[in-house]
Amino acid sequence: MKKKVTVVGAGFVGSTCARRIVEADLANVVLIDIVEGLSQGKALDLMESAPVLGFGSKITGTNNYSDTANSDVVVITAGLARKPGMSRDDLLKANADIVGQIVKRIVEFSPSAILVVVTNPLDVMSYLAYKLSGFDSRKVIGMAGILDSARYRYFISQALSVLPSKVEALVLGGHGDLMVPLASYSTVEGKPVSELLSEEKIEEINERTKRGGAEIVSLLKNGSAYYAPSASAAKMVESILLDEDEILPCSAYLNGEYGIDDVYCGVPVRLSSQGLREIVEVKLTEQEKERLYASSQAIKENIKKVL
Repeated sequence: MKKKVTVVGAGFVGSTCARRIVEADLANVVLIDIVEGLSQGKALDLMESAPVLGFGSKITGTNNYSDTANSDVVVITAGLARKPGMSRDDLLKANADIVGQIVKRIVEFSPSAILVVVTNPLDVMSYLAYKLSGFDSRKVIGMAGILDSARYRYFISQALSVLPSKVEALVLGGHGDLMVPLASYSTVEGKPVSELLSEEKIEEINERTKRGGAEIVSLLKNGSAYYAPSASAAKMVESILLDEDEILPCSAYLNGEYGIDDVYCGVPVRLSSQGLREIVEVKLTEQEKERLYASSQAIKENIKKVL
């Protein structure tokens, strides 16, 4: 029996995520939004591409949470998007209200679902979803590190004129200005980035990675990134549904790992059909530890504003 995934929010991130899931034939998808006709129209448009692309999965648009019942995975993308000059934290209280309402309905209709949180500020919203749902923390995971690491990999590939697929890189910490790009875990075809780029260039790439979302917002002027975020969320759904054992950086609940307690923060994890299988602790330098801790504490401060 084909799995069922609900995507909450039919905006650019949500609808593109839904598209990626059905085109990969990972699951049937329910796309839900509060705007009447929006999810239905996008679902119909996507299904009309099935004869061309040949996928067999179905997508249904709805405004009714009863249609999401018994979902295996729920991807939460709904919320206000950033505008030029706004930080992710500026969205804090408005999106906390939105996510709180969504989680209540998801728990009602899909009490066994795994939640993938995409709404910003992502780490705070993941913690909020965990607390309000009453779910085991292993069943509430935030999408952040995959996206941040993808941006890091792309910027490194640009600097070295190589294919992005040839680059491995890792970004930890909160999904914001205090994220922690790890040059020490970044390689190009197995060669450490530190042997290929100067310290100055690496630091320049680190800073651009931290501003990756804001750079796109400033270019679009009326919207925010959605291609890379939707790809990152779909990758998490794939890893969960296919029970893959790949190490992926995600926002996970830390309970002593990396010396950090009671907060969602980006770290390497393994995802399974049951949710978060394992938090992977990599060896960090003292400076990297300090930066990761500082990032986690900034998230905690914002959590206090909504709980």
